[in-house]
Amino acid sequence: MKKLVLFITVSLLFILDGYSQATFNTGALRVDVNQYGRVRLFTTAGVRQLQRASILVGTSPTTVFDYTNDSDELEPTVLVANPAMSDFEIYGAFDNGFSSLPPAVVVKLNAYGWTNAGYTIVKFNVKSDEASSINASIGLEIIPEINQTYGFDSVTYNTSAGVIRFHRGTQVNMGMKLLSASLSSLYSFEWYDGYTADTSLWNWMNHGSLQPLYASNTADGPVAITSQSPVALANGQSYNVYYALALGANEAEMLANISAAELKYQGMTVSVNDLESSVNGLNLGKNSPNPFKQSTTISYQLPGDGFVSLKIYNVIGSEVATLVNSNQAKGSYTIPFNANGLPGGVYTYTLRYGDQVRSNKMLVVR
Repeated sequence: MKKLVLFITVSLLFILDGYSQATFNTGALRVDVNQYGRVRLFTTAGVRQLQRASILVGTSPTTVFDYTNDSDELEPTVLVANPAMSDFEIYGAFDNGFSSLPPAVVVKLNAYGWTNAGYTIVKFNVKSDEASSINASIGLEIIPEINQTYGFDSVTYNTSAGVIRFHRGTQVNMGMKLLSASLSSLYSFEWYDGYTADTSLWNWMNHGSLQPLYASNTADGPVAITSQSPVALANGQSYNVYYALALGANEAEMLANISAAELKYQGMTVSVNDLESSVNGLNLGKNSPNPFKQSTTISYQLPGDGFVSLKIYNVIGSEVATLVNSNQAKGSYTIPFNANGLPGGVYTYTLRYGDQVRSNKMLVVR
């Protein structure tokens, strides 16, 4: 039997979970998130299908942020009382406070659910607290537990759908898909005690290809590691990663749930005002809050890898700040802007990517 490091006894785990996690049940699946960022999936009958999915952020072979060695509670994990974008929502924030080892990152997690939906969308907002810019490889560490049993299951990558499938015979199927970018690496192996060394995690995150099939041959079962292309983050900058997680009685039902999650994701990340720009794939969101006195955040989404600039201009067109001026990977970004020292008034923020330009206005009040 698999022995997970954080388990002392089943009864103790049950007690701890009762005080340390938030849960919602959509009517088609149950989602649990604990205070360190562990995501679990259950059927509505309470049968666990996912032991753990948790974020990985690597910057070198010896600096990888992971659940077991680094993650600590920064903000309590709670069930959101009045979700704005879904019927159910869990929120929590985590940092590297347990180890205090690099990379210094803050991860804000939102898990979204909808009534009677067999899927959840999990958003990881990864912010760098490192003094210098980092190139962050971001992925997931996934331990399946199909029908609350380890071992002899398979991890399959469906190339056409872009979905990672976890399955065993005719039992429940579980699927995951990176929604906000493209996977650059998927690698699975047989669980073993102590596998979470930084060097090992880094090597698996940088496997460099999408393993088509891994078949577990022991009672310990597989661990799957994902990653996407590295993301450049300066101090205080953050990057949004969205995954869809779904269950199904079979592969077809699971894939249908993943497809439904993709439609929800598109609705969540592209507003009516963004529809024109989304034809070309480049989205620049409205800064929030707006108006503002001191600080605000600007969000945007890139359709591919490329050189990006994000600059602030005053009413006469003079540049007053450069927030981004570097190559970035495809995906969603959230950039903070501090207007300290600027007079009140209207400013324009302009995003340039290739030959595409997007601009919006913001108001600084004094």
